[in-house]
Amino acid sequence: MQKNTLTNQTIALAGIAQAACLVQRLATTGKVDQAPLEASIGSLLKSDAEGVANVFGGLQGVKTGLQQLQQQLSGAMPANPEQARYSASLVFLERQLAKKPEMLKTIYIGIERTQAQAEHFGPLHENVLASLGDLYHSTISTLQPRIMVTGEQTYLGNPDSVNKIRSLLLAGIRSAILWRQCGGKRWKFLLFRKQLQDEVQRLLKKV
Repeated sequence: MQKNTLTNQTIALAGIAQAACLVQRLATTGKVDQAPLEASIGSLLKSDAEGVANVFGGLQGVKTGLQQLQQQLSGAMPANPEQARYSASLVFLERQLAKKPEMLKTIYIGIERTQAQAEHFGPLHENVLASLGDLYHSTISTLQPRIMVTGEQTYLGNPDSVNKIRSLLLAGIRSAILWRQCGGKRWKFLLFRKQLQDEVQRLLKKV
């Protein structure tokens, strides 16, 4: 199956946008819908999914991300600058990570260990989120520049919210890796904006 397609690149970008959106909502309101949260966290724990959409449990799993992508692409300026900043930072950090094979190996081992926890407790169990949060904190957050999440201190000081936010940022990195593996490039994002918009609309009609 051809992997380097606009469809696959769009789904992977939606995965990044979804992670960024959920991070912002958690940081500012402390709440997110369970379905996209489970799909994003679940994408970290699927190493053998057939097809890019299935990484998220199907196209429905990135519906929130597709909606956010549609909004971000609809104007000359990003509809939500904070989300756009998180997304751009995730793509940039993924490139930094690609130059650090030992850190990548540490992340893969950590995720494998967490997969066993998730099979036992479920993907959104506090133990699973704590493991993924710790993994992000000890790896990705040591890269520069760090993603500075802004929001309400009530939520940013809550350990459960912090673990969810860090887990989602790790999921965003996973989607950024996926985007690059599918042939995603920053210049393509800029030059093929209209095609990307059309593809987002086409995919949203299917969910």
